[in-house]
Amino acid sequence: MTNQNGQAELPPKTCSIERLITKGDDIKLVLEGRKTATRRNGRYADVGEVMELEGKQFTVEAVYSQSLGDLTDDHARQEGFESVEEYKETILSYHPGMPWLPTMKVWVHEFHPIEDSK
Repeated sequence: MTNQNGQAELPPKTCSIERLITKGDDIKLVLEGRKTATRRNGRYADVGEVMELEGKQFTVEAVYSQSLGDLTDDHARQEGFESVEEYKETILSYHPGMPWLPTMKVWVHEFHPIEDSK
């Protein structure tokens, strides 16, 4: 499996796709079409893998590594937030005591709905 740019092999998954989106607020954002990506500290899916949320299916279209310091407001909007600052505050509220380090790498999982799913 290659990364977003097709340049390198991806490491093995660290978790299953079923654990990619689990918080109720995030599920709602995905179902509303306001969340089209999620960032995790591990790799949860392969490109082409299908995620199901409340009976609706989504295909993973890209998986790649990104530094927190490279996040833009456009990336935050992919996550369902208005700005990087809003995204950062929310993530840190989920993980008390976790530092926000610009050099920290996360795995980006971009997805889109499968139109004919229920």
